[in-house]
Amino acid sequence: MRVDLPGLTRHRRPSGAWKYRVRAEHDRERRVTLPCGPEHPEFTRCYAEARRGVTPKLEAPDLIPRSFAWLVRRYEEHMAEAVKAGAMDAATERQRSAFYARLLPAHGQKHMAMPTAKVIEIRDGLAATPGAADNMVKALSALYRWAAERGLVDANPAKGVARLIRQHRGAVPWSVEDLQRFRDRHPKGTMAHLALTLFTFTACRIGDAPLLGRMNERRDGAVTWLEWEPGKKGSKPVSIPILPPLAEAIAAQKVAGPTYLLNAHGQPFASSAAFGNWFRDRVREAGLEDRSAHGIRKAAGELMALQGATQYHIMAVHGHGQARTSEVYTQGVNRRRLAAEAMEKLRGMAW
Repeated sequence: MRVDLPGLTRHRRPSGAWKYRVRAEHDRERRVTLPCGPEHPEFTRCYAEARRGVTPKLEAPDLIPRSFAWLVRRYEEHMAEAVKAGAMDAATERQRSAFYARLLPAHGQKHMAMPTAKVIEIRDGLAATPGAADNMVKALSALYRWAAERGLVDANPAKGVARLIRQHRGAVPWSVEDLQRFRDRHPKGTMAHLALTLFTFTACRIGDAPLLGRMNERRDGAVTWLEWEPGKKGSKPVSIPILPPLAEAIAAQKVAGPTYLLNAHGQPFASSAAFGNWFRDRVREAGLEDRSAHGIRKAAGELMALQGATQYHIMAVHGHGQARTSEVYTQGVNRRRLAAEAMEKLRGMAW
């Protein structure tokens, strides 16, 4: 069904389904994803809330006691409390709730004890988008693990359900050519150029980038350091020197604010989601459809490794709590270096 409403756009998912987004009326940079389409009876309410800048949620149908919708509601209340207590990331809460919302129309009024065969059926129904299929299984596993711990169900039906992506490598690291292509489209002085430079020379996460600003700067002698506490649970504080390329990109901005990155109105971004939507648009403008902000973080790790940084160096920059998390960037580089040294030993061999 096609509808024409102010600020409403739709995009075709790889699965063929439509994804609807709404531009907030008083914040043109904010895009809110709707949990349903025009054919859903709650669409009008969800659209109106999104125009006000509120992320809408579907009301669970009738909330029959011990139904799937009832269980989801209980778990969402738990997640909300966990986010307030700092025990869960808000992005995790939003992602899981979005997956549950997709299941409520078909499964909301059914009994909460979902069989494993149904979890597999749901996963296979999303096979066209294997990443979404695997995340759906993870969301269901989290829901039923919580329920099983509290005696609401006997077992976790998602436990042991195999992933569709067996060798998941995550975001694609940006190449040197990718970085240059972005800079060609967004030259120095633009906010997009500053965003790219900030990602490249701090390796910060997309949730931290829009929060960084001059209040995070610390002067120590002739060196200015950038210090922040990453928002991701389990991360360690980060303190890194501001290198000349980043200092120049910051100085090139004509408008200064409490944060380095500002929206079209010269104000800090309303949320990391608003910033993420804005940055994805800038990436698409550069013709880099399959690249993400996290890919720049990975590229920074690989570039540091190529320059001889150990996993402990990268650990300090990335804010990792464990060395093995950073080892992924150095392992391949070290193997190449060892291979080169080994082959060099054959150079003088008589043949």
